[in-house]
Amino acid sequence: MSLSKAKESLLILFFAIIIFASGMDLFADLAHGADTAHILKEGLLVLLSFFAIIWLFYEKNIQTQQIKRLKQELKQTNKNKADEYIVEGRRQLAKIISQQFKQWQLTQSETEVGLLLIKGLSLKEIATLRNTAEKTVRQQASAIYKKSEISGRHAFAAWFIEDIL
Repeated sequence: MSLSKAKESLLILFFAIIIFASGMDLFADLAHGADTAHILKEGLLVLLSFFAIIWLFYEKNIQTQQIKRLKQELKQTNKNKADEYIVEGRRQLAKIISQQFKQWQLTQSETEVGLLLIKGLSLKEIATLRNTAEKTVRQQASAIYKKSEISGRHAFAAWFIEDIL
């Protein structure tokens, strides 16, 4: 489970505990005839916690849809029919990229991030697709640039195709 998912789960648990504890206290206060202001404050806390849980589930759903969309786009890109010479060129380029990544001694995660950078995905899209924090992807990209002695993402992608064009 990624750190982001762990945080979401902890927040949901936290708000669920607030709802339960405040709800129980609210019922006890109603039974003992607490004043209206106190009842309204307790009710507001329960309501806000409930909406926070709904918002967290909504955000999680949006993130899941983004991941599906990105995976679908990548799959569609790979399915597009191309002439045999294009397919062979892609195969050769993939082999060159793989060999270069090994020469630079990129880790498996850096290799995955590097391929997605070459494909033109943003750091946020890569983080969403890999289900990691954007900061992690940024650090991996920096490690790639340092190991390859290339200044940034545009120069990194251009390094592989510069002499082809």
